Amino acid sequence: MCELFGVTSDRKVELNKLLRLFFEHSSEHPNGWGLAFFDDGNISIEREPVKASDSHYLKNRLTGEILSSRMMAHIRRATVGEISFNNTHPFTGRDDTGRQWVLMHNGTIFESSELTRYQCFQKGSTDSERILLYIIDRINTLHREDGDVEAPEVRINVIDDVVHKLSEHNKINLMIFDGENFYIHKNEAGTLFRYSHNGTVILSTKALMREGWEEIPQNRLLVYRDGNLVFEGDPHDNTYVMNEENMKTLFMGYAGL
Repeated sequence: MCELFGVTSDRKVELNKLLRLFFEHSSEHPNGWGLAFFDDGNISIEREPVKASDSHYLKNRLTGEILSSRMMAHIRRATVGEISFNNTHPFTGRDDTGRQWVLMHNGTIFESSELTRYQCFQKGSTDSERILLYIIDRINTLHREDGDVEAPEVRINVIDDVVHKLSEHNKINLMIFDGENFYIHKNEAGTLFRYSHNGTVILSTKALMREGWEEIPQNRLLVYRDGNLVFEGDPHDNTYVMNEENMKTLFMGYAGL
C-alpha cells in the first residue's frame, strides 16, 4: 500500500522536518514519491517513479525552506499498475469549467463497475487515476445538466456520494483538492491520523510525532478549507477489512502475475 501526507492551514507553515520524517518511510514504499502544493492560486506537482530516499531531486528539494498552507505528499508501494511516471501520485485533471483537481489514494479497488470504462482513457494503469477520472466525469455531467458546479456544497455532495459508492468492498483512503476544498476519507482502522494546532491541520497515514495525534473519524467524508473543518458527512457501513482473497489479489498484482 501507500502512505499519504497532507496539510491544510490558515497560513503558510514550515514543513521540512515533517516531510523528512514522512519520506523516511520510503524504505517500505519504494515505488515512487510525489508532492503537490496549492498556494497563491497555483497548483504545482512534483513526482518521480523512484524511491524517495534515492531521489537526488527530492533530497535537494528538502534542503531548501518549504512553506505551504495547502499541500499533499505521497509515497507509493505499487499494488495496481507498473512502476512508471504515469502511475505516480498525485494525479491531476481539469473538469469542463477549467477547475483543476488533484487526488492521492492509499488503497485498492477490488470491485467497481463505475470505474471499468476509464481504463480506455487513463494515461497510466492505476485504479487511483480511474477514481479521479470518475470524479471529473461526475462533475462534468452535473455541469451539463444543471450548469452550476461552482457552489462548494455541490462539489462536496458529489465527492460524498463517490466515497459512499466506491468504498463498498474496497479500501478508499483519499486526499483530494479542488482548488478550494480539501477532501479526506478513510475506511480502514488505524490508517489515517491528524494533528491540529493553532489553525493548522496535519494529516498522515502514520503519526509523525509522539504526541498530539488522533485517528480521524472513519467511514465518512471530511472537508477542510484553510485549516477549518467545513463538512463532515454521514457515516457509511463500508469498513474495509483485509481478508485472504484480497491479500492474494494484492500479492499477484505486486508480483505482476
